[in-house]
Amino acid sequence: MEVALILLAAGKGTRMQSDLPKVLHAVAHAPLLEHAMASGAALSPARTVVVAGHGADQVRAAAQAFDDEAQVVVQEEQLGTAHAVGQAREALAGFDGTAIVLYGDTPFVQTETLENMCAALETNDVVVLGFDAADPARYGRLVMQGDSLDRIVEYKDATDEERAISLCNSGVVACKSDLLFDLIDAVGNDNASEEYYLTDIIGIARERGLKATAVTCDEAETMGVNSRADLAAADAAFQSRARAAMLEDGITLMAPETVYFARDTYIGRDTVIEPNVVFGPGVTIESGATIRAFSHLEGCHVARGGVIGPYARLRPGAELSEDVRIGNFVEVKNAQIAEGAKVNHLSYIGDATIGAKANIGAGTITCNYDGVMKHHTHIGANAFIGSNTMLVAPVHIGDGAMTGSGSVITSDVEADALALARAHQVEKPGMARKLLEMLKAKKAKQQRGS
Repeated sequence: MEVALILLAAGKGTRMQSDLPKVLHAVAHAPLLEHAMASGAALSPARTVVVAGHGADQVRAAAQAFDDEAQVVVQEEQLGTAHAVGQAREALAGFDGTAIVLYGDTPFVQTETLENMCAALETNDVVVLGFDAADPARYGRLVMQGDSLDRIVEYKDATDEERAISLCNSGVVACKSDLLFDLIDAVGNDNASEEYYLTDIIGIARERGLKATAVTCDEAETMGVNSRADLAAADAAFQSRARAAMLEDGITLMAPETVYFARDTYIGRDTVIEPNVVFGPGVTIESGATIRAFSHLEGCHVARGGVIGPYARLRPGAELSEDVRIGNFVEVKNAQIAEGAKVNHLSYIGDATIGAKANIGAGTITCNYDGVMKHHTHIGANAFIGSNTMLVAPVHIGDGAMTGSGSVITSDVEADALALARAHQVEKPGMARKLLEMLKAKKAKQQRGS
């Protein structure tokens, strides 16, 4: 049966003390909403509906940046979770499949868990996700009768016996779409908050003789984010799981607790990650690479055998072929570097292509920006760029060409040629000593005058 996702993302999140909608705060360089959408995306949903409210335009942009087919509807008034889900009705018109209700501020529900909920729907009408809480605190309780979910009781309404139940409600629900909206239509707001609660659909379903059950997951999957402290805890939890997964997949982390991963970081086996490395979004590392200490990578690709760092920065658009060497204090941006090329020291390579086995000397800079436009630098295969060369783009350095150290290259250099572009050295004997004495005398005079 086809699946549709309904993601509730309308809350302001006042405890975050932020103008940013709560679901757009980031864990592992990605909005909370993106994490929730990614969990459901693995089910290949036919439709995805995000219910926005506060900061709806920002939420829409984030949702569609992840899935450009996602539909965003607006809950103008926040009147409860059932009311929020009801806003997706029109977007799911004509859909005859399973609807899964997720929460944009609950980022860690696993795809396998959602699959288990869908499987449970084969013999039930409504499925709720529950968890055994170490500290049930003020969670709603799932009251079971064998395998059947009898009702959900909010903490404030629970008896002492019901409060002793450790099986708690996550809020995640799976139900056939048309039935879900039919049940929501029957939900009232006769409660202290005068809100329409999604949890009420269980009691309504049971009154109609329908079958409900609960699927359980680890409590960690249901971690919600309501404050900055929660956000920090969620980030820490993500990093801990990501590090464990990397180690399990055959990646060496020399100091795991110091490495920071993005949500979408991909690293191949037999890669070695030294301490204090940060991975931003969009990084792919192939097998057998080495990322040395204190490097920062974002939006880049490193092929097999690459060695990066220490203290290197790879920015978006950096595409490194096999066995490329990027050394200390080197920055690469929007550049394609071919197999076996080396940029070992103190250089900036931006908006450039570098040919196979080229050697870029220390202090080389591609001068790509004229204050308005970006320009391209091409360095051919087996070229040798002398230390402290300025390459003023647009410029083309041919295969096998060389530039002399300290050159400012403003014109194309043909293949196998040597280009020298630096001022002629002038030497004035004794001038250094005379100049120093003159400056010392000037300083002494100033001090006496003061």
